[in-house]
Amino acid sequence: MAGLTAPGPAAADDGGGAATVEERRLERAAPQEILRRGGFDSLAPELARALGKARSYDQARRIVVRDGRALWRRAVDRAQGRGPAGGDLSRDDDRPLYWARLAMTRELRQWEPARFALGEERRARLISALERTSRGQDGVRFPGTGDGDGRGGKGRPVKRILVTGFDPFTLDRDVRISNPSGATALALDGTTIRTADGPARVEAVTFPVRWRDFSEGAVERALRPHLPHVDLFTTISQGRVGRFDVERTNGAWRGGFPDNENVSRTETVPVADPASQPQWTTTTLPYKRIVEAGTGRFPVYDNTSVTEIPAGGGAPVVRPDGPTEGSTARAGGGGDYLSNEIAYRVTLLRDRLGLRERLPGGHVHTPVLQFGAGNTDPATGAVTDPQFVRNRLDIMDQVRGILRAAASSS
Repeated sequence: MAGLTAPGPAAADDGGGAATVEERRLERAAPQEILRRGGFDSLAPELARALGKARSYDQARRIVVRDGRALWRRAVDRAQGRGPAGGDLSRDDDRPLYWARLAMTRELRQWEPARFALGEERRARLISALERTSRGQDGVRFPGTGDGDGRGGKGRPVKRILVTGFDPFTLDRDVRISNPSGATALALDGTTIRTADGPARVEAVTFPVRWRDFSEGAVERALRPHLPHVDLFTTISQGRVGRFDVERTNGAWRGGFPDNENVSRTETVPVADPASQPQWTTTTLPYKRIVEAGTGRFPVYDNTSVTEIPAGGGAPVVRPDGPTEGSTARAGGGGDYLSNEIAYRVTLLRDRLGLRERLPGGHVHTPVLQFGAGNTDPATGAVTDPQFVRNRLDIMDQVRGILRAAASSS
């Protein structure tokens, strides 16, 4: 999501009955193939049948929460090799989860209960519950103990790492798109990685590529309960071709690129208590150690560049070495889209919770996930190919290496 600035039309639909822009993409051939070949095509009809038997709103909510959690768990289990694959798509594929969630929210949006009145406010609550549960946001569970006493091998404490990923985006450009950050979240959730300092438990959640969710505080709501209790956090998104970037600085600016609802926002990032809002936040990840660690085939950069309006005004200026004093943000190292924004929001939350001095955290941009040669035409290309899968697996493995380096003290 780096460096994206082109404006787009504001065309989101939100309300009972009418499918949203995201949900309408389900009618295209590629999403239907992805659902079928991932084994997730039955989930929305199953939800519809269960809702049809609901006798009250409370019962409907229990069904939605149950099915949302089951969707997340099924996607995680599939990614981590548990249970049947359900189809011939590679297990590392994040797209069945994305399209199944949209099929389920569409069912909720169009559902009219026969036994009780629903109303649009309660319908919205059901959709919100499905969104949260099917993204793992209510399922972060760092164990209180490890190996019986909260310690790993050789008596070392088990570290806690929190990571976030994103949905696919720019789907009107190519509806086949996958997002390696979302795939990585599925592959890492609930796993343990080995670091130089011992074991580290990883918990993961994902977020939508929608401005409105961020404006409504979705990031802070999901992460605030856990941030004081972790040893490391990394927000992750897809960035530039052929490289990883550890983003040094994040800016308080939305640049207007359309989101998955084709809505644009060009404004200061809206946060609680804007009077104390800084223009910039910075990473506390050990970027030098990460860059030098040799984590995989893609180069990893310490990205220090930003775009600012200098103190006193004028036109935006690119600063390769970071912002100057008193400047106004126009792009962080990770651009001015939602990847920059999640980095800004979580590092600001870190600072407002008084955790800056003790909690390493920041944003990592992965390489763009590319299809193989000969499969680049969105209109005629296959939904997957061997190089596409290999690229995604290599990116995911390298994220593990980056987390291993970041969580080690030396």
